[in-house]
Amino acid sequence: MSYQFPELPYSYDALEPYIDKATMEIHHTKHHKTYFDKFVAAIKDTGFDGKPLEEVIRNAGKLPAAVRNNGGGLYNHSLFWEILSPRGGGDPVGKLADSVRKQFGSYDDFKNRFTDAAINRFGSGWAWLSVKPDGSLCVCSSPNQDNPMMDIADCNGIPILGLDVWEHAYYLKYQNRRPEYISAFWSIVNWEKANANYEEVLSKL
Repeated sequence: MSYQFPELPYSYDALEPYIDKATMEIHHTKHHKTYFDKFVAAIKDTGFDGKPLEEVIRNAGKLPAAVRNNGGGLYNHSLFWEILSPRGGGDPVGKLADSVRKQFGSYDDFKNRFTDAAINRFGSGWAWLSVKPDGSLCVCSSPNQDNPMMDIADCNGIPILGLDVWEHAYYLKYQNRRPEYISAFWSIVNWEKANANYEEVLSKL
């Protein structure tokens, strides 16, 4: 297979006022595109060239750092764009809503835990909602462009929702006010897509 750089499923200004057009355009065309280009170059001659990105990510610890970092950046951002929507916000839906309530007590309790993970991630990284191998949900964070699917992850699972807390994701609008950016994120979460991700993972367990 050949790797493809994903287009956004909406315009660069579609998430305003929560994420501004300039940030989205730079984030997608510069940061994400650079991860893609460097990943395509780094994966050559590793024995994994052409394999599905998910398989590469699962074996990140066995591969060169350039593959781990740039492959993670490619995968993480591709997921991130899809779980944002100008028609997002509100509460979780479907089976995911039921599982969130069952496991965390309420949506607010889940949101507080996820927010804490995002705020307290030291330096650059991501906050995640993932499905663990036993089907339960897990909230955690990871450094840099790592994610829970990697074989070196502290909290193993398949991510179904993630939040980028690198400064380039929010600094133009929010400067150093990461908590405000995280609060805005909840207004644009695409819960339909997150639920679809959840159901897809469950179907493969």
